Parts: sequence; structure tokens; C-alpha cells
Amino acid sequence: MNLFADAFAWIFDPTHWAGPDGIPTRLAEHLAYTAITVVIATVIAVALGLYIGHTGRFRGFAVGVTGALRALPTLGLLVYLAVLFGLGIRFALLPTIIVLVVLAIPPLLAGSYSGVQSVDGRTVDAARSMGMTEWQILWKVEVPLAFPLILGGIRSAVLQVVATATVAAYISLGGLGRYIIDALPVRDYTKVLVGALLVTVLALVLDGILIICQRLTVPAGVRAIRNSPAQRSTPKSAHAASASA
Repeated sequence: MNLFADAFAWIFDPTHWAGPDGIPTRLAEHLAYTAITVVIATVIAVALGLYIGHTGRFRGFAVGVTGALRALPTLGLLVYLAVLFGLGIRFALLPTIIVLVVLAIPPLLAGSYSGVQSVDGRTVDAARSMGMTEWQILWKVEVPLAFPLILGGIRSAVLQVVATATVAAYISLGGLGRYIIDALPVRDYTKVLVGALLVTVLALVLDGILIICQRLTVPAGVRAIRNSPAQRSTPKSAHAASASA
């Protein structure tokens, strides 16, 4: 318990809230790495996931790729890319962003194509029978209905990136991982715990914000169906019986 008390005392010490190694600076660096990574990964993975979910093509390939990317050792890949690029500390951000993007793509890709595929086929058929083009069906029907699941993939990616962005400090970058990497060689375990606590709090805050956003993005029609008396009063057995019929 003394270690936790020392860590909290370190965090609330005003001298640690200013300067290049202060908490606001390290927090801003950590958030910057996370934001850059998630934006790049979203552009790549969500576009591909929407295409796979809408057309049904390459689904098996997508499942295999996401599984393979999840199995990659993050720190090992970071060190390999840092040695491969060999561009010096000034360019260390590039291999870090590449590694974090690779980490963020699987949940984003899975959330995108599974979200589109979860849309009721009868809804899509009804939109198609009304004369809507495939592009209109995707953006006006499937994406709005799938958006909560897509946002769930973004939420998962953000949490993974926030937790893993600490490795950026391993190749002389900033972020909250700086406290952990700098403190380990000198056995300053209070500072190590400070870094871990700050990353944990940041992840929890971002997760809470994204949970609220995810709930707010549920379409009004879907929310009305879920909250309707008929939906609440229908027992699960009746749903099972109708499904089996």
C-alpha cells in the first residue's frame, strides 16, 4: 500500500505537472500517438470492412488476416522496423505508428464487416426493391444500422492502442510509457506504477466516452423496438420457438 500512496503523492505533486516530462506533456504525446494510429487504421480497415460486409467477398481472407495480425509480437515488430528503417530518433515515430496501426486494424475490420453483415437481409432487400443503388443501400441503410458495432470496433482498437502505445518509449519517443521505461533501469518502482496508473485511467476515461457514444448511435427505430412493451414482454422461449419454426 505504501507504493500506491507514493505513486498518488507523485501524481498530485505540482512539480510533476509542468515541463517537458510533466504529466500534461506526456499525456498529450500519448493521445497524439493514439489519435494518429486510430485515424489511419480506421481509414484502411473500415473501408475494407464495409466492402466485405456489403458484398460478402473475402470474408475468409479477412478472418485469417485479423487472426494473423493479432498474433504478431508488438515489441518485436517495433524493434525490427526501427532497425530496418534506421532513420534515427527523429524518425522513430514512423515504425511506432506502423506497429500500432497493425495492432488496431483487426478489431476495426472485424467490427466493420460483422456490423454490416448483421443488418437484416429483409431490410436490404426492401431498400433494393425501392430502387436504391448499392451505394445508397450501404450508406443510407447498412452503415447507420451497423454503426454501433463499427464504433465498438473503434472502442476496442482505441483501448488496445492506448495500452500498447507505451512501447513508443522503448525507441526514445514520449508518451506515458516514458515513465515506465525510464524508471525500470533505476528500479524506481513508484514511477513505474505512476505510468501504469495513468495509462489505466486514460483507457478507462476513453472507454467510458466511447460507451456513451456507442449507446447514443443506436438508431431511434432500433431503440424503439428494444424498448417496446411487446419486445420486453416476449419471453426468450417464444423467440426460440419462432426461430426454430
